[in-house]
Amino acid sequence: MRETAAKGTAVVGSIAERVHAGSKHVQDRYDLDTEGFDVAELRDWTAGRLLDRCEPTPTDERPDDPLLRTLRSLEDGLADYAADEDRVLRNALLEATLEEYGLTADRRTARPRGSAIDRYGLDADRLSEQVRETLQNGGHPMGRGHDQGLEPAIDAARGEGNAESLLASAGPLLTVLATIVARRDAGGAGFDSGSDAVRTALTAIEWILGRYGEHSSDADGSGDPEDGDGSERSASGESRWTITRALQALFVANLVAMGLGAIASYRNAPPIPEAVSGPGGEVIVTDEAVRAGKKVFQSAGLMDHGSILGNGGYFGVDLTADALALKTDAMRDFYARERAAKPFDALDDDGQAAVAAQVQRELDATSGPDAEYSAAESHAHRQVCEEYVERYHEGDLDRGIPTEFLDSAEQARRLADFALWTAWISHANRPGSKHSYTNDWPYAPASGNRPPTQSVVWSAISVILLVAGGGAGVWAYRVLDLAEPITGAIDVPAPDEVSVTPAQRAAARYVPVAGGLFALQTIIGGLLAHYHVERTGFYGIFEALGIDIVSLVPFAAGRTWHVNLAVLWISTLWLGGGLFLPGLFADRDPPFQSAGVTGLLGALVIAIVGAFVGVWLGIQGRFDPLSGEKWWWFGNEGLEYLEAGRLWKLMLLAGFAGWTGLVARGAKAGSLFEGESRSELGHLLVYAGGSIALLFAASMLYRPETNVAITEFWRWWVVHMWVEGVFEFFMIAVVSIALVAMGLLEQSEAERAILFEVFAIMGAGIVGVSHHYWWVGLPDLWVPVGTTFSTLEFVPVIFVLYRALGEYRSLAAQDEEFPYTLPFLFIVGATIWNFVGAGVLGFFLNLPLLNYYEHGTYLTLAHSHAATFGAFGLLALGLGVYILRVVTPEAAWDPTWFHRSFWLSNVGLATMVVGSLLPVGFLQLEAIYEEGFAAARDLEFYERPLVQKLSWARLPGDGLVIAGALAYAGTATAHLRRTGNDESRASSA
Repeated sequence: MRETAAKGTAVVGSIAERVHAGSKHVQDRYDLDTEGFDVAELRDWTAGRLLDRCEPTPTDERPDDPLLRTLRSLEDGLADYAADEDRVLRNALLEATLEEYGLTADRRTARPRGSAIDRYGLDADRLSEQVRETLQNGGHPMGRGHDQGLEPAIDAARGEGNAESLLASAGPLLTVLATIVARRDAGGAGFDSGSDAVRTALTAIEWILGRYGEHSSDADGSGDPEDGDGSERSASGESRWTITRALQALFVANLVAMGLGAIASYRNAPPIPEAVSGPGGEVIVTDEAVRAGKKVFQSAGLMDHGSILGNGGYFGVDLTADALALKTDAMRDFYARERAAKPFDALDDDGQAAVAAQVQRELDATSGPDAEYSAAESHAHRQVCEEYVERYHEGDLDRGIPTEFLDSAEQARRLADFALWTAWISHANRPGSKHSYTNDWPYAPASGNRPPTQSVVWSAISVILLVAGGGAGVWAYRVLDLAEPITGAIDVPAPDEVSVTPAQRAAARYVPVAGGLFALQTIIGGLLAHYHVERTGFYGIFEALGIDIVSLVPFAAGRTWHVNLAVLWISTLWLGGGLFLPGLFADRDPPFQSAGVTGLLGALVIAIVGAFVGVWLGIQGRFDPLSGEKWWWFGNEGLEYLEAGRLWKLMLLAGFAGWTGLVARGAKAGSLFEGESRSELGHLLVYAGGSIALLFAASMLYRPETNVAITEFWRWWVVHMWVEGVFEFFMIAVVSIALVAMGLLEQSEAERAILFEVFAIMGAGIVGVSHHYWWVGLPDLWVPVGTTFSTLEFVPVIFVLYRALGEYRSLAAQDEEFPYTLPFLFIVGATIWNFVGAGVLGFFLNLPLLNYYEHGTYLTLAHSHAATFGAFGLLALGLGVYILRVVTPEAAWDPTWFHRSFWLSNVGLATMVVGSLLPVGFLQLEAIYEEGFAAARDLEFYERPLVQKLSWARLPGDGLVIAGALAYAGTATAHLRRTGNDESRASSA
């Protein structure tokens, strides 16, 4: 017995000393603290345990075979000795064992197998004989410890058993390895290092040591793996199941919370008075006029020319702030002329103070459904209406507004009625409150609008929450012990060795289509950027050609296309990726899958063309918003990011639903749907895709007549929850599946990582939408709620970045032959930009006090560009490169221009954001604080010399991004053509 214990001690000592002294790069790779790794202590401790175990005991309590006891003790010893960092130590021991015997774990990259036999290319029948021969040669009888354990072990290696059966029966295979080690220590020949037996034993070590503590069986094999209801479930499965249930509960809780918030928002939405009368009883404006003005505003695309309540474009004025400033100035002049027969600016200080105080008192007055204007307000309302007729009907080229931009003076007056109503809710006190419906936004000292007290208080609280949330997140991340991608060099097959199904080839066509949309989007973006410095043309080119470019492509139409193209090319790549990835885990397509993938692409193109033509026709006034709803169904719905007419939206919604079904069919045909757990990778991918369609359906919950505050409530449900919720979910799912496909991450570990990060995202991201509700007329409750959850949104972004750095270390560890370096580069770049755009800038802008001042400025524009293109765009581009890398023959693959596209796009984006958008945003912030919000969005601000220089400084960055987009589109098209004649890797349909 003691001799057996000594042999077992030699096993431990041999591997442990290898880690400690003979393998420096293993120490570095796993960040081991070798000073704290006492080999002698571990060896002596294990020897003591072995001696205790080798005492005679009943056979039903101890394994019969002494060497098997040795290996079981080794399992216990490793787990107990390294309680805090057991996973790190176990991985290091496995790596050292591989080095000791010159072995390489042949992990597959493009089509991983669930079977150890397949992974290592072994002969199962010969394996069984070699294992038995090894045991017999080592002097170990084929008794109860082996005869009953070998067959389940071989079955498990074939892939015919589950994780628990492999765990319970891996002892004999580990015994093989221990026998070889002991015989070599004694001078024996042992087995050749490449033998099937050694490889299988190492596979077992990978299961046992790499996943210790995740299974329900105890170290002695005496524990009952069945749970209370008799079903077998490993500890890792139980952990994932627990997280899944918690995630489901969180999702339901979020929906309940947002549902209650929706009820409160409907009940407390700012009223639209049925009629507003002047002092003589004459009707100044009606609710019908206000609702008609909202239709004009949406149909003409003015949310993409300027903004309303701070939301929209940044080229024109914010209509709320503009109407409030014009109204305040007109009222001041009215009272000044009434008092002294001179304009307000001509009054002395005392006179100005008295008039200003009187105007503020009237603006602060609480008004309800039967609002009444003073004489000054009635005068101001008429003045603003005439100003809008001159600007939006007669035209103002300096503001980028062509003649008859609105077809009639009536439409312009209705637009003014709507803008003045939003100004009214921004200055009239909400009943029972000391501030307005919009929490006194925009900042307008002349009108009495200043930051509310709660914005200061909750800004301080948000900083505390960030620190606390970060600590809680680190604790949870540590407790769950989430695995990181493998950082050792792995042997992967060339893409030419991977079979490609017809559906995957069809999905690859999405890449050049998206590349073309990407290029078009950036070209239009360059035109829009130039509009900021030359508002009536484009370097004089169109004037020389006799083309009125401002009328042909107004800024509103150009920005609508630009914004929607960004969403569409990113979505197209994600659609293609969602359809492509399941094929990596399947040998064949479901019936008619390829036809479905191709048909979906065709339907997508039809919907895009129809939507863009409809938007242009709507902005050109081809559909009268005051007579019928053709503009709503076929033209321009006019809400930022959701501009497409309702018909085209319904087509897109049907497309999203069909895509989810195709993804589910593809995942079900392969190994992504294996197992009963709803947390399998296939289910997670389908859930992520289905969530995109589910939230897009929220855009169907409002009508043209809906109160703009309620419209904004549902619009942000779609936009924010896409970006901060399901897009993040989908991003994590896609990256994790790609890592599993490359062999850099185990599927079960990927599932746990996805569930944890999605839990963190949903815990903050869904309710975090409420920071968009602070200044749009929704109830006060959204300020504390939005502050709390918007702050916590930063926490999961940190973990996404942390995992990306781990992925980068994994990438750096690969040799020059690793075929997926380029897609990895895009993925890591996307995560870094996500941290900068959504994380750093997002948290900075979401502090309530700062957001009060910067809302609707270039700072938001910098945040949106960095987060949308930098994060989601680069990820989508990387996914497209990965697809083409797999389907393109090795001889035809040329990544040169893909590399250049990556760097052109990133340098261009950094130049744009850092060199132009952020500086202009900070200048706007200064102007707002000193003069009020309206001044920072007025034409006079944009014409300041420094602002003009910074606007010009953006153009080089725009040029680089355009060049990168053109390079990507051209290279993607060229590579897809090169795949046309490659049928050697085709799988069955």
